[in-house]
Amino acid sequence: MHIADRGLLSRNILRKVGRQSAAASVYAFVAMAGLTAPQQAFAQSYQFSSVKVEGNDRVDAATILSYARIGRGQTISAGELNDAFQRISDVGLFEDVQIIPQGGTLLIKVQELPTVNVINFEGNKRLKDEMLASIVKSQSRRVFSAAQAEADAAEIAKAYQESGRIAASVDPRIIRRSGNRVDLVFDIKEGKVVEVERVSFVGNRAYSDRRLRQVLETKQAGIFRRLVQSDTFVADRIEFDKQMLKDFYAARGYVDFQVQGAVGEVTRERDGFFVTFTVREGQSFKLGRVTTVSEIPEVDAAEFQKALKLRSGITYSPTVIETNITRLENLALRKSLNFVRIEPRITRNDRDLTLDVEFVISKGPRIFVERIDIEGNTTTLDEVIRREFRAAEGDPFNPREVRRAAERIRALGFFKDARVNSEQGSAADQVIVNVDVEEQPTGSLSFGVSYGADSGVGLTAGFRESNFLGRGQTVGASLSTGTDNKSGSINFMEPAFLGRDLSFSFDIGYAETENQNSDYDTRVANIGLGVGFPVGEYSRLQLNYKVVDSRIKNVDDDSSQILHNEASVGGQLTSSVGYGFSYDTRSSGLNPDSGLLLRFNQDFAGLGGDLTYVSTTGLAMAERRIWNDDITLRAVVEGGMINMSKGDSRVTERFFLNSKIRGFEGNGVGPRDLNAVNEDALGGNVFAAARFEAEFPIGLPEEYNIKGGAFFDVGSVWSLDQVTGGPKSGVCPVVDCTVDDSMNLRSSVGVSLFWETPVGPLRFNLSKAVKKEDYDKERNFDLTISSQF
Repeated sequence: MHIADRGLLSRNILRKVGRQSAAASVYAFVAMAGLTAPQQAFAQSYQFSSVKVEGNDRVDAATILSYARIGRGQTISAGELNDAFQRISDVGLFEDVQIIPQGGTLLIKVQELPTVNVINFEGNKRLKDEMLASIVKSQSRRVFSAAQAEADAAEIAKAYQESGRIAASVDPRIIRRSGNRVDLVFDIKEGKVVEVERVSFVGNRAYSDRRLRQVLETKQAGIFRRLVQSDTFVADRIEFDKQMLKDFYAARGYVDFQVQGAVGEVTRERDGFFVTFTVREGQSFKLGRVTTVSEIPEVDAAEFQKALKLRSGITYSPTVIETNITRLENLALRKSLNFVRIEPRITRNDRDLTLDVEFVISKGPRIFVERIDIEGNTTTLDEVIRREFRAAEGDPFNPREVRRAAERIRALGFFKDARVNSEQGSAADQVIVNVDVEEQPTGSLSFGVSYGADSGVGLTAGFRESNFLGRGQTVGASLSTGTDNKSGSINFMEPAFLGRDLSFSFDIGYAETENQNSDYDTRVANIGLGVGFPVGEYSRLQLNYKVVDSRIKNVDDDSSQILHNEASVGGQLTSSVGYGFSYDTRSSGLNPDSGLLLRFNQDFAGLGGDLTYVSTTGLAMAERRIWNDDITLRAVVEGGMINMSKGDSRVTERFFLNSKIRGFEGNGVGPRDLNAVNEDALGGNVFAAARFEAEFPIGLPEEYNIKGGAFFDVGSVWSLDQVTGGPKSGVCPVVDCTVDDSMNLRSSVGVSLFWETPVGPLRFNLSKAVKKEDYDKERNFDLTISSQF
């Protein structure tokens, strides 16, 4: 171990902060030299016939003299001599500077700062050398700077603090080498992780501490504290948490909400933090009267009033107001009304806790967008950012639209930070919009483990790049293998096809599976194309074309004659076009406590290929939080039907109730050939299912991320094109080998345990079949896990 030379650091730092003392030494030298000079010269001025420089190696004498600005024969005062000393010292190239008058000669002695030989890190385990090297600004083969070394040490300590090690200390030291070189060593004492032991709130009445902790980025330390990074204390995260609380309450009508304080206190043992938020909630307001007035004679306010999607009695939310302002502005643009400003005027009614909103249509200033300047995008193309703006150069300037464009740019997920602001252009009616972004990695390589009671343990590997070549395109590939199956896929998506809000997708897939609880295998290969576009504020339409090659193989001799007949057909090609409509308000709906999802899909097969049919599926899901958001209620209803026009349906096209109702094994319900030895499940052409469930806390600390649940499921699958079964021999052991394909309802009830772990979400289901057929196969316990790491 080398011994540090701390003298160099100390002298440099002292030279920076104590130059008055150093300057005084100049005067001392001058006074000593002046003992042999005339008294008048000592008091007033000095003159040197020559100026010598000593001690310099890398910096030539002429350069040093240019800093000193003292010429031969020049008369200078004692103050000017001190100024010369200051100028040479301020260059930052010298460890020590002395100015010594020697009669008619002025001697300038310098000791150059050493150069950095190598930079090393000692004592670091949690943060690797490569990461620390990217933080420090000191560089090898550059002049050593004590101030920069201290600044680098502070940045390293900050990096440790952000990872929860607030007790980390970093001490820069140097090791002298020959040739006026030094090794710069950062001696690191990492310390222990300081976690957030408790997050508490003062002043909250409407929402519990448990609910508010779910809003925050900062989390309490749980049982997986060594794996979870969000439970370490990061001071900068507190400001973000304060904004999250404000947004949470604002979306629920609390217009007076304030975060009056946020304090992080270290425990007495200095091994944890107590974080306390002091809040003032106020009251929740609802919308009162909603009106529209126009200050522009040619604009009909009643027409704009009809465009609003607001009603009295709903909870007030700034997001809802902004959404409706956008709707009115878009209407103005469609009517070719430029420079129209929509201003909400809010009247507060404290008696009934309502807010009357009056949308005022007025003329705004005639200001145009001169240009949009983009900086910081080293990978992402300018056009990817520009297309998030609804205005281009030369269009009327709308400050609200600029703010929304900034939100859309951040929502891309390509940037760590995105700042959008405007400034005065070349004229009073021109504005320059500045976009400054900081890019972040957009690619990921994932490896995962999945488990299902039917499918067993599976391994997955995937690659995904959401900003391919900086064009905003998504490219992905995945491979997975399980106990009885393997699959792979490649997909591509262009979100702005032809420069419009039109997505284009392409995917290829291949899968080989052994169908659950059945003695046959399937092989499916598919190629698909699709385009999607919005048709409403919360709705989207997807058009697609798909080619599928499917085959049933390895049917066991003990299987149903129906399956043998389907396998004998061989591989069949399906060529289909279709559409899918979705309506989703779960993340941005009018009510933050509830959400609605609707999906409807139809595929029309018969454009070539071997099969002609129409396949229709639909799903409706609604969820709502009640009891101050502590309980989530959810209902899902879905169904599907396939109508064959050419050929009979096979198990590769038919529906099963797997994962649609709990309490039964995979392929455990539905039409079944009881006359075959292995009693195969055959699926059906029609299915319907409904699931009702609730999630709620069960009294455990929320940092454990464990919740409880209860559910009730009901459904059925029915209808076959072929109903004559029996063994492969074709000789039926009974008079009638007809398969019962009637609609027989099944239902189950149960309880669940949800556990969000660092290795993936776990769900435990304990269920009991309430209504079933004798031949159905039950499952009372089920565990699922899905993880990426």
